[in-house]
Amino acid sequence: MSGAVDLAVLKERAEAQRLAESRPASSSPTGGDAGAGDGAAVFDVTEVDFEEQIVQRSLRQLVVVDLWAAWAEPSSQLSPILAKLAQESGGRWVLARVDVDRSPRIAQAFGAQSVPMVIALVAGQPVAAFNGAQPEEQIRGWLDDIFAKAGHLLPEVEGAEPAPEPEADPRMVAAEELMNSGDIDGALDAYRAIAALEPDNVEAASVVRNLEFVSRAQSHDPAVVTNAEPGDVDAQLAAADVLLLGQRPEAAFDRIIDVIKVTRDEERGRARARLLELFELFDPAEPFVVSARRKLATALY
Repeated sequence: MSGAVDLAVLKERAEAQRLAESRPASSSPTGGDAGAGDGAAVFDVTEVDFEEQIVQRSLRQLVVVDLWAAWAEPSSQLSPILAKLAQESGGRWVLARVDVDRSPRIAQAFGAQSVPMVIALVAGQPVAAFNGAQPEEQIRGWLDDIFAKAGHLLPEVEGAEPAPEPEADPRMVAAEELMNSGDIDGALDAYRAIAALEPDNVEAASVVRNLEFVSRAQSHDPAVVTNAEPGDVDAQLAAADVLLLGQRPEAAFDRIIDVIKVTRDEERGRARARLLELFELFDPAEPFVVSARRKLATALY
């Protein structure tokens, strides 16, 4: 997700519309009541009530925004899944549906480049987002990750049913024990086996990406950061790994973008692929990821 939510513009728009017209009806792909009462798990939102029903509501409850359009086939696949999960959540979170054709300024405020786009808001701010239709299990994992990282910012919802504790997968427990013991190669093999058997296992796939990166980065000589020749693509990519392992993502991304600027064809493609791979290690809403994606676009075009 790029950019920040432009609340001022939307608030002005809402005030103008409240004076001029009543709230329009919506033909949501999920059907159901378009009302936004406090007890509703799924409701439609326009520019008129964006501030109240999305921003203000996110101060007391996780709000997931579904930017959809009737002409976008993936919306008709994704929206019913989101509605089902919201209704099953027992009040832990709510789904706010936005028809981008009726409320284009909301889509602009979130920096949406395509639909469907899904954004999670906590305490008035976007904390995570994804684009396009996703399978149900992947969305469940996405939501679990949000509650794990930002749940402490949310007050308890009165009347909400506590989420059941999932049973621990013994394979995941064993793989985690290998990782905690320092056996990176053994843990990587274990997580790869789980991911191969369960392509929708978001947690296993995420750990595989992280461990593959750690294993590769640890194999480099840290001196490569200062010794890499400007024209040596392999050395520059290794330097980026070392920088990222040292918690310097901006410097790592810039190092690869500099390679992309001065290379062509296969070498440029290899550098770009590595950069996109490293992006996958982070939440796409992280400011340094958003900034690097913009720099990448400039470097390519």
